Amino acid sequence: MASFDKTTPFMLLARIHVKPGCVDQYLELARVTDEAVQASEPGMVHHTFDQDPDDPQAFVWSEVYANDEAFSAHVSNPPVQKYLQKHAELGDGFSVEVYGTVGDDCRQLMESFGLPLKIFETKLGYSRV
Repeated sequence: MASFDKTTPFMLLARIHVKPGCVDQYLELARVTDEAVQASEPGMVHHTFDQDPDDPQAFVWSEVYANDEAFSAHVSNPPVQKYLQKHAELGDGFSVEVYGTVGDDCRQLMESFGLPLKIFETKLGYSRV
């Protein structure tokens, strides 16, 4: 049976809701942030920004991290910090779901943001990431 811990990959879904009239600005913010993440975070192995088909103001960041260290690097990355600050102006909803096992330090870091957070720990399976 596979072992999952702070050294294994995990997925994170960040569900975003954008204020009325701010979608174009938010898409530009997301584009700039995505390009910066791609250029500076080798531990981010998948990073997309997807629009809800039923609500044009709702989006999901779909992210796959190589390990807990990659998440720590992501949230301390200056373009990501700038994104989070700008979200406060343009967005009116932000919640996080994690699919995979993370270590205690990573869990505490995730909780420190004060956002709605739900972590689904891995019980079985495998990862080829």
